[in-house]
Amino acid sequence: MKPFVQQDEGRKALRFSIRDVQSRMRLEDPDALDLEYSRTMMGFLLFRPEPQCIVMVGLGGGSLAKFCHRHLPGSCIEVVEINPHVLALRDEFQVPPDDARLRVVQGDGALFVRERGAGCDVLLVDGFDYDGQPPALSSQAFYDDCFDLLDDGGVMVVNLSSQEAQHELFVDRIRRSFFDEMLRVDSADGANCVVFACKGQPLASAQARLRHLPKSLTARAVAQLQPSFNRVRAALAAGQR
Repeated sequence: MKPFVQQDEGRKALRFSIRDVQSRMRLEDPDALDLEYSRTMMGFLLFRPEPQCIVMVGLGGGSLAKFCHRHLPGSCIEVVEINPHVLALRDEFQVPPDDARLRVVQGDGALFVRERGAGCDVLLVDGFDYDGQPPALSSQAFYDDCFDLLDDGGVMVVNLSSQEAQHELFVDRIRRSFFDEMLRVDSADGANCVVFACKGQPLASAQARLRHLPKSLTARAVAQLQPSFNRVRAALAAGQR
């Protein structure tokens, strides 16, 4: 399915249909995270503030890749995107070219996760198509492979649509694959649910470290992320699983 770009009111959006926004960029601040769910996904920094390797399944408009590339200079970032039409819009959304820290490839995300091998601190799964959540990126086997990809103490973050009929089934699959070490954070508008899952590290043990953030984050970036970080902290304190 070929996406299209819509621009208005100082923003540029990537869409598969007029109903749904896949990604959105502020023209005056291209590296900012304009959508709430993307800011919430960055909550992984509360658990892994200094990741060495970040793998992303789904490029979209490149919001997460751009933010991590700019603000986490100690991280290597690998991005896999299955849709060549999405990749063709890379320059449109000002995604930087590949370099020593960033690599964007076209490929099947599920296959990439299965075949890559371990050695990843953070795995971000944000893969949608015209029909919503792709079956290949929401199966029990896929989440099992995600668990295997992560190093001990690694964190997977998955963006799920709360409107998806099988939403609760997907959450239960994550719970099984990660032995119940997971946390769900619902968006303020109820449209999305971001799930954090940890490998080999109880989420409860992270409570004491939740104030430690990377020194590389600018004050502006921290201010942008702080409300979402507070939501993650509140969800952890409330035991939202």
